[in-house]
Formats: sequence, structure tokens, C-alpha cells
Amino acid sequence: MQDFIFYLKLGWEHIISLDALDHQLFILALIAVYSYNDFKKILILVTAFTIGHSITLALSTLNILRVPGNWVEFLIPLTIVITALGNILMKSNQKTLMNLNYYLALIFGLIHGMGFANTARMMLAKEQSIFVPLLGFNIGLELGQIIVVIAILILLFILLKVFRVNRKDWILFVSSGVFALALKMTLERFPF
Repeated sequence: MQDFIFYLKLGWEHIISLDALDHQLFILALIAVYSYNDFKKILILVTAFTIGHSITLALSTLNILRVPGNWVEFLIPLTIVITALGNILMKSNQKTLMNLNYYLALIFGLIHGMGFANTARMMLAKEQSIFVPLLGFNIGLELGQIIVVIAILILLFILLKVFRVNRKDWILFVSSGVFALALKMTLERFPF
């Protein structure tokens, strides 16, 4: 149980900490096109991300899949750039974008999962089962994502209902800001 709690906290911090800006930006870009009424859809969306994240984290931890760290660190912000750019380019076709986001969340979750793999490999002893640590980590990750989603949706509710911000303006503003930050991260992490 102690191992489970340790890895649960680790997964939580992987999303909630100030060092997790890339994950937080990805969640923000991913859910920017949804509203607070779409909470169930958003939960499915972030769970798709967690599933993808879990798969590659497990495969990487077991040494079945290995991608050079510099490429993973480059690909993670690139997924954010693509997500934010999709929001901007498809702002008039939100229904298609929402359907596409489920696949993006799963596929990009696969990429993000490789980002923590090196740390996870070092933390796990060779004789230790990875089931409990990965379960704890991924539950912590999911809980952290849900908290980030709730915070974003509260902000969105206030902006739309209290300040009467136009929803399309919200999507364009948020997606443009995330795009700019993620593009900067991508260029800084270029693997060549």
C-alpha cells in the first residue's frame, strides 16, 4: 500500500506541479473547444490520454519500447502545437474537432507516456512488479488531470457567464496562447 500511495502522489505531481506545464497546456488545448456542459465527454477524453500514457509508460518501463529522450522531449510539445493549431484551424467545425480529439488524446498520450519512462525505469527495482507502481501513478495522473479540467471549466464558466466572453474568442485566445508557448518549447527542444 505504501508503494501505491508513493506512486499515486508521483502521478498527481506529474500533472499538478509547476514543472508539468507541458501536460497542463496539453489539457488546456485539448478541452478548449468543450464547454462545462461537456464534462462527461471531457472525462472520456482525459481518460483516453491516460490510457495512451499508461500503455507506453508500461512498454518503456519494461524495455519493450525505447525512444531517445531528446526525441520524446521534442515530440511532447509538438503534440501540444498540433492540438492548439487544430483548434485554431477547425474553430468553425467544432463537432469534427471534438471527435478527432479522442484519437489525438489517445495517440498523444502514447507520446507523453514515454516522457516519464526513464525516471520510472530508474525508480523500479528489477525484481519489483510494475503493476502497483503503474496503477498508482496512472490513478494519480488521472486525478490530477481531473483537477486541472475542473479548474479550467470553472474559469470558463466565469468567463462565459459572468464576463460574457464569446466562446469562439475563448477558443481562439486560449489556443493561440498555448500554440505560442508550445511552439517555443518545441523549438528549444529540437533534437538536432
